[in-house]
Amino acid sequence: MTTTLVLGGVRSGKSRHAEALLSKAGDVTYVAPGVTTPDEAEAEWERRDKAQLTQRNESWSTVESVDISAVIQQAPGAVLVDCLGAWLTRLLDELGGWDDPVGIEGWLAKARADLQSALNKVDRDVVLISSEVGLGVDPTTPAGRIFRNELGVLNAEVGAACDQVHLVVAGRVLDLSQFPMAGG
Repeated sequence: MTTTLVLGGVRSGKSRHAEALLSKAGDVTYVAPGVTTPDEAEAEWERRDKAQLTQRNESWSTVESVDISAVIQQAPGAVLVDCLGAWLTRLLDELGGWDDPVGIEGWLAKARADLQSALNKVDRDVVLISSEVGLGVDPTTPAGRIFRNELGVLNAEVGAACDQVHLVVAGRVLDLSQFPMAGG
């Protein structure tokens, strides 16, 4: 069983690559941890998610849950989480972390530790998708900096817990798994 983190920029092909990694897995639980509140701002995401659903294998099931650690542990087969950035956004929304990042540091650290623990114990293939951060302009808003910083920490910690780390750039896949970790 393999755990893989797939990183990349927006529309880089990371979801397509992640799905291809599990194309022969049979039963796959697709975890959508993002915001589920239907409003005007989410209409585009909903259309995009529905389009992606029609492209997936019919044996795949979809679970909308912020508790991705539990889904990873309880799923009957392989798991695909799309994406950690949406999960972090939902956690920050639910905890009021956009205004008080210091007040939720402990809670976010626990959520990351729970995810790492689930990945370390899993006995099935798990693929997690996340956006790579910090390659562009520094965010000009406090909320943007909070998101960038927290997603960077999350990606590094999940990458450390995974067997493989792939970076997708312009539709090309770079396997980073053999490279040493920073500080190591």
